Amino acid sequence: MPVLEVTQIKKSFGSLPVLKGIDFSLEQGQVLAIIGSSGSGKTTLLRCLNFLETPDSGEITVNGQRLLWGNEAQIRKNRIHFGLVFQSFNLFHQYTVLENVTLAPTLLKRGTKEEIRANAEQLLAQVGLSNKQDAYPYQLSGGQQQRVAIARALALQPEVLCFDEPTSALDPELTGEVLRVIRSLKSGRNTMIVVTHEMEFAKCVADVVIYMADGKIEEIGTPEEVFDSPRSEKTRTFLRGAHTKF
Repeated sequence: MPVLEVTQIKKSFGSLPVLKGIDFSLEQGQVLAIIGSSGSGKTTLLRCLNFLETPDSGEITVNGQRLLWGNEAQIRKNRIHFGLVFQSFNLFHQYTVLENVTLAPTLLKRGTKEEIRANAEQLLAQVGLSNKQDAYPYQLSGGQQQRVAIARALALQPEVLCFDEPTSALDPELTGEVLRVIRSLKSGRNTMIVVTHEMEFAKCVADVVIYMADGKIEEIGTPEEVFDSPRSEKTRTFLRGAHTKF
């Protein structure tokens, strides 16, 4: 059974259709990279998956359970299935690094205070920030802040971990440290969706690649299929334009 099934997700803003019927599924432990030009619908799709936007139609199913849109309580419940790492970190600047990671598990009562702290410390060690747990976000580099955001997303043990252009707000020299952390999460346990403009990263880390254009999935396949033998002329044109980046 797939961990995630997405069926005919459609979304318009006013008279502008942004998603025109998106279908895909992911198995446990797979990494999906979504690539495409700005305005192709990538971020809107990710926001629909995380229930930050309400699609006009379609279904999202996690581990066989169809998730329904409803009141705010239902939406909050649905979001627990997904972790989201934003482009711009979105850390709580009034809290320390450790407090940022422990806040949501504490509010949701995901263990004792000691268990939640121990898990947070383990996650911060995993992303290489054990020595920064008492620091505040303003004391960190952009790459360090993004690594805190990754630890925070992992703290609730989501079925699907999503990244929305996780390196787009970083200087080039900080991009590598964040991509290395994401690469280290690739295992049989972590199922991930990464919206990215880093073509080499997508080619090397993803199990499945989706190229989106004009609100549709123009091409889907393995990295070898999409990058080395694309079937669509739109995909070929996009990759030629992106070639200088990888």
